[in-house]
Amino acid sequence: MTTYFDINLDLTSEDKLIRDEAHKFAKEVMRPISREIDKMTAEEAVAKTSPVWDFVKQAYELGYHKSGFPEEVGGLGCTPLQSHLIGEEMSWGSLGLNAMLGMAAWIFGKVLMTGNLELIEEFVIPYFQCTDGSISGCWAVTEPAHGSDVLAVGEKFFKDPKIEGQVSAVLDGDEYIINGQKAAWVSCAPTASHCMLNVQIDKTLGLSGGGVCILPLNLPGVSRGKPLEKVGQRDLPQGELFFDNVRIPKRWMFHGPDTYSDSIIGNLGLGNTGVGLISLSLARAAFEEAFKYAKERVQGGKPLIEHYAMKVRIHQMFAKVEALRAMSRAVHNLNSRVDPPIFEYAAAAKTYCSETAREVIEEAVQIHGANGLTKEYFIEKIWRDSRALTIEDGDNSALNRMGGHFLKDTFPRRKVNQLF
Repeated sequence: MTTYFDINLDLTSEDKLIRDEAHKFAKEVMRPISREIDKMTAEEAVAKTSPVWDFVKQAYELGYHKSGFPEEVGGLGCTPLQSHLIGEEMSWGSLGLNAMLGMAAWIFGKVLMTGNLELIEEFVIPYFQCTDGSISGCWAVTEPAHGSDVLAVGEKFFKDPKIEGQVSAVLDGDEYIINGQKAAWVSCAPTASHCMLNVQIDKTLGLSGGGVCILPLNLPGVSRGKPLEKVGQRDLPQGELFFDNVRIPKRWMFHGPDTYSDSIIGNLGLGNTGVGLISLSLARAAFEEAFKYAKERVQGGKPLIEHYAMKVRIHQMFAKVEALRAMSRAVHNLNSRVDPPIFEYAAAAKTYCSETAREVIEEAVQIHGANGLTKEYFIEKIWRDSRALTIEDGDNSALNRMGGHFLKDTFPRRKVNQLF
């Protein structure tokens, strides 16, 4: 089925079936659609006629949009290992499309974790019941004047009252009035029906005085910018969101300044764990392309793979991919079972896996030679898609600093609650 041998000998027959089904979907549906979308403009990619909606509909029909949720609340009940197997295969098929699917579920999972039965009934249950992709989410945190600084819990400037966010929420009776703008990097903003929105509630607390709410994007006063044209990850739609006196019920604000910093760390913990997994998938895809090319390309009278130096390079790439799988799988398993997610492990997975994946991908391009720079070869797309890995979900330098901060304050290990 694939070119790698999974050294986890504890995979059950069910695990293997789930993995193989996900790989088939990734190979036959996701990768072809991803490559088709890559050739489109950003606006064409999200138009009603775009093949992206074929992917979304098929993924929802198969239940992949709720694979990460426990069975008792309407999900597929996958184990952490099964969830990782699915994620690896589907990101191997398309980083962008799988990220789109993950983002669709993200905000409803966060609402579910609040335990607020009213919000769960209002937002989560309809999402679980959706089979056509018409209900999906986006997380709007990044702003035109703010990037990784809005995530920098623990830094002194995070509580500086002179630093203001660009989306404010002011309480007016039983409603919040929301105004401002989110940056063009909001994943799925052009396609989502709902948004998990980070706002600033108390300006005297600086960036730490924030809140998190959920809101439908068809409310009066909400508008979207044009889909963003990007070098890579063109199958992941991104764009701006604008809020002009948008009114929401007070109860939709499920985090306020008292729990805001914890919510940031919780989101980063899960998000960084996910980017670690995505990095593995891209590295694996690049390794497979390079391995295949090395067996086909003849130089010096024999295939590249028959040259001594090429054997060394291929095996070094293989070793890195296996190391990425071991690390991302271990951290995914850990942070799927504990609450809150352990941030320093998540940040380690994200930074190490994304940096190492880019090493593998750069080497894969090098093995292809000049052909690796042409659109005729798939490695070119993998290369473009990989460039954002060290930036998205937090710049790696900022995440390493935060990871060090948490290690300093919480080592030996703090106590966490097991979830599943």
